[in-house]
Amino acid sequence: MQEVFGMRSGVLLSGVATIALVASGAANAVDLWPDVKLPAAVWSWSGGYIGGNVGGGYGRTSFSNPYGPPIYGGVVDTPVFLVGGQIGYNWQKNSWVFGVELDVSGAVSDGTNTCLASSGFVVSANCAAGPNVFATGTGRVGYTFGPHGHTLAYLKGGLAWQNNRGDVVNNNEFNGRGTQENTSFDYGRVGGIIGLGVEQALTSAWSLKVEYDYLHFGGPSIATPPTVQFPPFAILPANTTSLSSTYHIGTIGLNYHFDADPWDAQRSDAPLFTKATGSVPPTADTAGWSFEGGSRLWVSRGRFQWNDSAVPNEVPAGDPNILVSRITHHGLNGLSGELFGRVDSPWGAFLKSNVGIGRFDKGITNDEDWGIDRSLSYINTRSGQANGRFTYYTADVGYDFLRGANYKVGGFLGWTYYEQSSDYIGCVQIANPMVGCLRPDPDGDDTVAGSQNSQWNAPRAGLSAETMLTERWRLSSDVAYLPWTDFKGRDNHLVRPTTTFIDQRGNGGGGVQLEGVLSYFITKNFSVGIGARYWAMWTKKDSEMTCTGCDGPGTTGTELAKFSTERWGTFFQASYKLN
Repeated sequence: MQEVFGMRSGVLLSGVATIALVASGAANAVDLWPDVKLPAAVWSWSGGYIGGNVGGGYGRTSFSNPYGPPIYGGVVDTPVFLVGGQIGYNWQKNSWVFGVELDVSGAVSDGTNTCLASSGFVVSANCAAGPNVFATGTGRVGYTFGPHGHTLAYLKGGLAWQNNRGDVVNNNEFNGRGTQENTSFDYGRVGGIIGLGVEQALTSAWSLKVEYDYLHFGGPSIATPPTVQFPPFAILPANTTSLSSTYHIGTIGLNYHFDADPWDAQRSDAPLFTKATGSVPPTADTAGWSFEGGSRLWVSRGRFQWNDSAVPNEVPAGDPNILVSRITHHGLNGLSGELFGRVDSPWGAFLKSNVGIGRFDKGITNDEDWGIDRSLSYINTRSGQANGRFTYYTADVGYDFLRGANYKVGGFLGWTYYEQSSDYIGCVQIANPMVGCLRPDPDGDDTVAGSQNSQWNAPRAGLSAETMLTERWRLSSDVAYLPWTDFKGRDNHLVRPTTTFIDQRGNGGGGVQLEGVLSYFITKNFSVGIGARYWAMWTKKDSEMTCTGCDGPGTTGTELAKFSTERWGTFFQASYKLN
């Protein structure tokens, strides 16, 4: 778990950390192009501002185990999409800027995982957690650089508050042998926040910021439901678990600065970086068509999870969060190559897209079951991963509502597709010594135990921003919200006496996709860059799965289910731009 936590936080932090290093170096760097024409006005960061932001990332909520050291789970990974606003005030002294800021955001989040799993003889729980509101109060300190201080690199820190909601639901308790129990929580908590970012002056009134924040909250002790032990059969009384949560969030923000002309043509159209050729350089309003395209290498890690509810379809009043089985494929380290491109029109409309294909041969599968045949409290079989592959694309159409010679900010609508397939190999029981894996390979753990294919389609809506930090460094970022997903998949269990084929369908739910990239222009047209990306999608909790052969040869049954996937990582790119 710590390895996954470290990699994901490092991925989201890498892009912004690189920006901060570039910013500190650029403050004292010699201009790469000696003849530079600059706007006459000097930007001042002093004064008040108000703005909005959109962002996303992921969180982790940890549940302590009152029954003993956990053998698995205990941490809920929660994708988060948020939208909010901020208000603040800056004081500038020479190149240093000091400020205070208040921020409030609403959040959409979703995450479940196994918790309270201390033994194969105790029925563990399905824990869900997710924030719906964040509020922060922070101080900022930054340093300006670039032509006339138009770029501000800053650090921030202060207090944060979240409202966190979730459930602790006992999984299948022997089909009625025990009393099915659950508890819920809904609490507010004060914690801390630290962050860093870059803010760029666009016009005399507008500025754009890209920011990374880390938030940490201690949690209260909440009640856990009484649960069942078997064998020997016993009811374990209700107890308490302590919660704590952390979040890694990336945002794009747009600020309006008071006492300034919001449409200052001189400031918005005058290029900050151009050679003095004696001619007027093109602006976003007078330029023609442009195209930028290139390729990327994405180093990433993935996760796929599906929850099989113990509540049958014919019992609509039941809680689908009560599980009889869960399969989680995680640690899916992969490498993909992709092509990307963007076309901009003279009127601000744009098209952009990317398409990629990748492979992975590393990872772990945990197949969990509760209350099987009324005799086993909890089993968990562990397998490896092989023959993994994934493909994806996004396609968007948008409009830049703010644009100048050195920046563009726009909204977009589009579509995304993601498909992933892999085999899981070997079989080791890690929870209950009373059960082993069926038909183990006598020569080792190379038996193909099963396979999983998953396909996701979703509309997406988001914000895209791009700005030149210096004459050669460019910062670009996208944040997209997926309001609905369509999922279909198939799982094959191959080591049972009768092979089972499970067809999976789901929709509803949601998702978040975000990325940021810092590029360096080697020439006026050719650039290289490094970026970070996080994708997450999920279905509603009462989606469906149809299993052929689960109850014997020729049998078919339909059950409620929930599906989710994530992939995150760092990418390297090279691109060429034609104006």
